Amino acid sequence: MKTKIFSNCTVKMIMLFFALSLLNISCRKDDPEPQPIVYPEENFLNGYLSSSGFSQKVTNFVNTGNYEFGVSFTPTVKGKINSLKVKLPDANANLRVTVWDFTTKTVLATEIVNVASANTEVTKTITPLMLEKDKKYFISMNSGDWYDRTKTDNSIAIYPITSGNITINSYQWISSTTAETKFPTSISSYYYAGDLSFNFQRIE
Repeated sequence: MKTKIFSNCTVKMIMLFFALSLLNISCRKDDPEPQPIVYPEENFLNGYLSSSGFSQKVTNFVNTGNYEFGVSFTPTVKGKINSLKVKLPDANANLRVTVWDFTTKTVLATEIVNVASANTEVTKTITPLMLEKDKKYFISMNSGDWYDRTKTDNSIAIYPITSGNITINSYQWISSTTAETKFPTSISSYYYAGDLSFNFQRIE
């Protein structure tokens, strides 16, 4: 009977093959899991004011009657509201801010923001509010003080207006009181009353 004997070269090649295989397996075990992308926060207000032309002229209204007013908007991606941002021409320790489901007109979240000083932007961190892609929402505040923003020629803004991953569909308002939470139904394209916005973070 003949016995086949491997050459030294063949043995070395086989050993090298197995060593490389083990090294490859070891490396795969040590490879970290892919981490989700963390997107930066964004705020739509400056882009909206610039694109609409409502950054051109501003008039302060103080103690001129109470209204519920704000903008309807649609996220173009899935994300969340991390904080609210408010600036008023007068102090208001109990400014009520509401986020609505635009279609059902139901309240999704309500926050009280302490605007301690006039003409100073306030940021309030909230429990993150999840928003669906392509779903319509509304954010409003109840106030008798606001910045009335218009174009210098008083022409209308053309909606929708997209700023980052947020599309603004309309500005709406309704006469109200501090004790009421009424969904704004009157629409105007000639001005924007504010300033109210939020910090949005994409999560997909």
